[in-house]
Amino acid sequence: MIKTAMVMAAGHGTRMRPLTDNTCKALVVVDGKTLINHMLDRLHTAGIERAIVNVHAFADQLEAHLKARTGGPKIIISNERDALLETGGGVVKALPLLGTAPVLICNIDAVWIEFAPVLSQLMQAWDGRIMDELFLLAPINDTLGYAGAGDFDLAGDGKVSRRTGDEADYVYAGVEIFKPKLARGFPQEKFSRTKIWDTVFAKQRAYGHVLAGFWMHVGDPEAVGFARAVLKEAR
Repeated sequence: MIKTAMVMAAGHGTRMRPLTDNTCKALVVVDGKTLINHMLDRLHTAGIERAIVNVHAFADQLEAHLKARTGGPKIIISNERDALLETGGGVVKALPLLGTAPVLICNIDAVWIEFAPVLSQLMQAWDGRIMDELFLLAPINDTLGYAGAGDFDLAGDGKVSRRTGDEADYVYAGVEIFKPKLARGFPQEKFSRTKIWDTVFAKQRAYGHVLAGFWMHVGDPEAVGFARAVLKEAR
């Protein structure tokens, strides 16, 4: 059973301005709840007991918000106040907190309406004998706030690879199951986690699980407005 998650919350949220002029992206409110609480509540419902949260932008404000939360999961801070390390370096810095067992890694700008228990099903699909990473995928036609051409091709056996054509059917939905050992040997410096992904793709040990729901990338003010409207309508 997976009991630990890392929530990537250190970014400035530059594309979210002016909503992030005086706060961080993690504290932007969508449908009456901050983005980080959307994710933490999902994790708690799925049985996650520990959430490692990295902080940088408006770190004191974010820590105060997290301390005021009631209920699980237990919050452990990975402090990046001195230097923002991006998604790869942030995981490397957090390694002593993550432990050795597989963990969830989650982006705070991923919000969804679910038709089935998304995170629980993702964890049930995990098979560490053949997988090093298991990506949560959203069908590109069931997304909002995503303007790209798709991220991954998904094979019949569940393996994923980077898009090979002009378009792909699936988008990375901002959550994955990850073996912490994959980050060992990488430097504690600013770099994207996609560098770690490359090593897993090369070994053909990256798999995908399709999200049962409607996925939203909440990355700018327009997407915030759309997500608020969709979530309000869904209530």
